Amino acid sequence: MRGGTATSEVRESSSARVWQLAWPTIISNLLFTTVGFLHIKIAAGLGTSAVAAVTTGHRVFFLVQAILMGLSVATTATVSRHWGAKQVAQAEMASWTALLLALLVAGLLSIPVLTVPTAIAGIFGLDNATTLLAASFIFWLGLFNLFSATNMMLSTSLRATGDVITPLYFLACSTAMNVAFGYALAFGLGPLPTLGVAGVALGGGIAGALVTIAFVLMWWNGRFNLQPVGEARFDWVAARKLVRIALPAVTEQGVVQIAFLAFFAIVANYGTSAYAAYGIGISLVAFPIVVGFGFGIATATLVGQQLGAGRPAQAMITGWRSLRMALLAMITLSACMAWYARDLATFMINDTEVIDLTVGFIYIICLAQPMMAIDFALAGALRGAGDTRFPLLATFIGIIFGRLLPAWLCVQLNLSVYWVFAVMLLDYLLKSSLLLWRYRSRKWLDINPNRGSPGTL
Repeated sequence: MRGGTATSEVRESSSARVWQLAWPTIISNLLFTTVGFLHIKIAAGLGTSAVAAVTTGHRVFFLVQAILMGLSVATTATVSRHWGAKQVAQAEMASWTALLLALLVAGLLSIPVLTVPTAIAGIFGLDNATTLLAASFIFWLGLFNLFSATNMMLSTSLRATGDVITPLYFLACSTAMNVAFGYALAFGLGPLPTLGVAGVALGGGIAGALVTIAFVLMWWNGRFNLQPVGEARFDWVAARKLVRIALPAVTEQGVVQIAFLAFFAIVANYGTSAYAAYGIGISLVAFPIVVGFGFGIATATLVGQQLGAGRPAQAMITGWRSLRMALLAMITLSACMAWYARDLATFMINDTEVIDLTVGFIYIICLAQPMMAIDFALAGALRGAGDTRFPLLATFIGIIFGRLLPAWLCVQLNLSVYWVFAVMLLDYLLKSSLLLWRYRSRKWLDINPNRGSPGTL
């Protein structure tokens, strides 16, 4: 009985800790998603082409962000391990090095979006007017990539230490200012110019930059539990560890976002209405998705800390508990979204064809939520342990064989766009099955990113 009671207490403690870290992260991700959602809503007041343009701009922005997210995965794994082992100085140096790497990567990625935005927007095969609108959105949003990278790395490092409230506070401020500035510049409130789609991006970028500057100043003045290093140097040893872990994660995120771009191009074959409906549907369904993403981040942090403290059994329990909580939350939210699908679509845009297509997309993607919960929770656990290669493999198999090839085949056979939407179910089925198998194998427990084990090379 004592053994059973102890096990129960461990599980309850694990659930409480997962939720303690997950809820602020979930709120943060919901705020981030709200920005994209409201950008689409603002653009809807400018017409269907504006919606398609903002959707395209967000996809390009997410590609840049996704590559930085790969580095954030490595930062979480490294900083949380050091923090769990009480190695504060090493955690701070890893955080500083990650920030410098992120700025370098963001600077390089800014070059194409600032120099050839029209060529990038042209990849999607939209009409000329929509392509030009998308290019302006891409340019103005890309102008602030360095600020976005700084904010992401500081937030990631603080979350890896268990401080999830500070990033939430700054993101809440950024969200409110982003939407207000974007709306004001899009429609020219007061003395401000009417910039349309470009104003949405410019206003959001200015808001994010102001919040990031305040974030950096407070961190530099030692206001958080993770301090800046006392010297302006680059730790090559820490950089090599970060790059070694990040490369598979960066590749995975790159594959995901490039595949999304390709999928958007496939959907574009069915016209601007189908393309806009897909963009609106993604912005709506993003809400339950980011809840699962929040559980994934919490799991990665806790698993890294547990393994750093030498408690692999507790790390395993954390992953399972996180999965159960993610399943409950995502299934509940997706069921509510499916119930109100038409109301939500009607709220977003006043176009009957786009509304019907959006409703169909929501019904289909809601069916994938349980598989996506497995993806977020268990992939988060693997990445927290430093096992970033297997999620890359699972992602590649799912996207290529479960999404892009079947979607391309649907176009060749002249099938309805609803069939293209439905192939996403096969993608998530393949990916979740592979991740579940890997997690149950327990092989990921033997990987130590700070030691540079062969499993991460």
